[in-house]
Amino acid sequence: MSSLPRARRSARPEDQQARAGTLLVSPAVILLVVILILPVAVAFVLSFSDYTLGRDTLEWIGFDNYADIFTRSSYRKMIVATVLYVVVTVPASVGLGLGAALLIRSLKVGQNLYKTVYFLPVMASLLAMAIVWEFALHPTLGIVNRTLALGCGSPLELWPWYARSCAEGFPLWLGDRDYALWTLAFIGIWQSFGFNMVLYLAGLTSVPRDLYGAAEMDGVRAPWERFRLITWPMLGPTTVFVVTITMIRSFQVFDTVEALTHGGPAKSTYVMIYAIYEKGIAQNLVGLGAAITMLFLGFVMLISVAQRRFVERKVHYQ
Repeated sequence: MSSLPRARRSARPEDQQARAGTLLVSPAVILLVVILILPVAVAFVLSFSDYTLGRDTLEWIGFDNYADIFTRSSYRKMIVATVLYVVVTVPASVGLGLGAALLIRSLKVGQNLYKTVYFLPVMASLLAMAIVWEFALHPTLGIVNRTLALGCGSPLELWPWYARSCAEGFPLWLGDRDYALWTLAFIGIWQSFGFNMVLYLAGLTSVPRDLYGAAEMDGVRAPWERFRLITWPMLGPTTVFVVTITMIRSFQVFDTVEALTHGGPAKSTYVMIYAIYEKGIAQNLVGLGAAITMLFLGFVMLISVAQRRFVERKVHYQ
């Protein structure tokens, strides 16, 4: 008799739905653990060791790997180069993406043509395009320096930098530590702003046109005022997504560094992902590479939390 009520309880719709939900969610949870959580946990453990591939044993060295990161000049340059690249690339690519979207949206003819042209760098292989940029930025044969040299002898030489470059030669854009990181940032902006443009074009289609009519009835007719009071606030969710994606992609820059500079000259482009590759794979210092990986994850998590706390609070969701 006691088993019958128990069977009835187990056959309740709520219990069946709970079991079905658990069954459906379990593959995703297993994949999440195996693909994401477990590797991060392994990297965290290895970051406190001197482990290298091929060794049967490892030695626990505590925080020595982290101490090296924060005390050696090469790793300080790594942090500075990574942060500077992100600080330059993210605002520029987001701003250009928004500007391009607004300009294309205002066109009566040729919208599809400009969308295609601006989106081409996103579709192209960045490694292949890096080789093209290497030729374009060649100090003697590249089209960039050859084009700049055409202005020598013109009023452009009133600019001290231009006059000095005409006299001494234009910079080695990828071989000079004063220019290499800025050159990579320019390539990163060129490659990413077309993707941001497409996202903003999608966001602009969701802005109700009635708002512009109501604002015009209230006396808001200037384009800047329409953008400031209507367009920009309504693009809040899109902006949060664009900034998040662009920031993560900027932190993950690797292709152009590997193809063009290899972290040089003088560690000026020694970004974190390239450092992880060099230490963890090329030099087989797995423990040190794992420590840099944990530092990288910490940066990304810190930025994500800060963005959620200070940006999404001010976003207007429709």
